[in-house]
Amino acid sequence: MNDLTRGERLQIMLTDKELEALDTWRFNRRMPSRASAVRELLKRGLVAEGFDLVEGGSQSKDFGVTGASSSSPTRDRRDEDKDSA
Repeated sequence: MNDLTRGERLQIMLTDKELEALDTWRFNRRMPSRASAVRELLKRGLVAEGFDLVEGGSQSKDFGVTGASSSSPTRDRRDEDKDSA
């Protein structure tokens, strides 16, 4: 058994489409649980973004999974970086 202890619980709310996307991704990769899939996606996202910081005043609706959310501060910053390159 793994000795890893997780001291914090993170609760999130997902739309039906977001949950479907998560479950589809999880099942295609044979992940053992939703929690493990979320941890893996979080790890991949942080690596891909270089641990970007989010501008103050952001709301949770700015960070949807399936693209139906408003534009997020991190997406805006990525676009600005592309424009300046």
